[in-house]
Amino acid sequence: MQDPPTDRITEACEQQGAGPFAGLRVLDLADRPGAFAAKLLADLGADVIRIEPPGGDPMRAVGPFWHDEPHPDRSLSFWFYNTSKRSLTLDLTRPAGRDIFARLAKSTDIVIETAPPGELERLGLGYEALKGINGRLVLVSITPFGQTGPRRDWRTSAIVAEAVSGMLYVDGFPGEPPIATPGAQAYQATGAYAAIAAVAALLAREQTGDGQWVDISIQEATAAAVEHVAALFHQTGTIQRRSGSLHWTRDCRVGKCRDGYILHCSLGDWTSLIEWVKADGKAKDLADPVWEDLNHRRVNCTHLFDVLDEWAKDYRAADLMEGAQLRRIPYAEVRPPEALFDDAQLRERGFFVDVPHPDLGTSVTYPGAPFRMSETPWSMRRAPRAGEHTNEILRDELGLEAAEIERLRADGIV
Repeated sequence: MQDPPTDRITEACEQQGAGPFAGLRVLDLADRPGAFAAKLLADLGADVIRIEPPGGDPMRAVGPFWHDEPHPDRSLSFWFYNTSKRSLTLDLTRPAGRDIFARLAKSTDIVIETAPPGELERLGLGYEALKGINGRLVLVSITPFGQTGPRRDWRTSAIVAEAVSGMLYVDGFPGEPPIATPGAQAYQATGAYAAIAAVAALLAREQTGDGQWVDISIQEATAAAVEHVAALFHQTGTIQRRSGSLHWTRDCRVGKCRDGYILHCSLGDWTSLIEWVKADGKAKDLADPVWEDLNHRRVNCTHLFDVLDEWAKDYRAADLMEGAQLRRIPYAEVRPPEALFDDAQLRERGFFVDVPHPDLGTSVTYPGAPFRMSETPWSMRRAPRAGEHTNEILRDELGLEAAEIERLRADGIV
């Protein structure tokens, strides 16, 4: 008789050097909106099996590509979202493929999927069917607007999700069209919330012994990721507007320096800041005692930051930030993405890591751990090639003979 999943997890986590989710089994059926959730679990030690259709996941066609050469095993986007996973090719539209999936589900803790509502049920792999196979399984379903409601069958994209969640509405400058956020932030937020929800369901399972169906709405997850829009509306009835580079608290605004950009901040030691600006002869009316009041600074923030912009324009951004930190003023340098590789703080924390790619004969630099655990390590392996672990999984997990695996492959099942 097989040990319960919780026992496997506990035992594996007690092993020297095991990641916090070692012993956790995840079947990953998700496309872009859910790929980040499975990645988070995989890099923290879970055994995540990426289920791809024969021929490979469509995400493998998403650029940019390594050395700008389009190839299913060279997509940088696929690489990032699928680190530390294993790949099993499987045709779930056919009975033999669904049978293999069901057999894997017997020993699985989490299934993450992004199919339209009702599609898994039509395949005979909906929550009730999976619950009948494994009552402790947690199914995480990610859809544009959730499994119920008038919009359950609507489609979406990252930019649409950002629009209907309020994120896009507040991104941009007053009187101008909204600006799309970079990096499909709606999907990033959804993936993070999905991973958290999956772990919460596992914690609940420890108390009840039962799995559950977790319903994730991309629109709701994205709305929850916008730190101020919903909260201020519910608390004060305020509808937020686009404010350019001015932070919604009105305490911070991005300004231009001689060689780049800086984030001004009117919090911290105001006296030190204004004495510094006065010493440079650029304080204008900010030396008036009325500006010592925090609320006055917020109400009149546009003028305040205009004066600070005029002061900062002759400084190098790095010098301004260093001077601010010496005075305990929370300034920050606004750096372009390519400059982050030289960021002293990120370098000290080892944020960027080199991941070996033996097939390329080199290592590739990736963003590393989003957080650190005190006792269990974090690690990252390269993303798998399409079907790279199919034989291994069918042989070692399900006990299939080589001849049967070859027959499945010849029939296009794997």
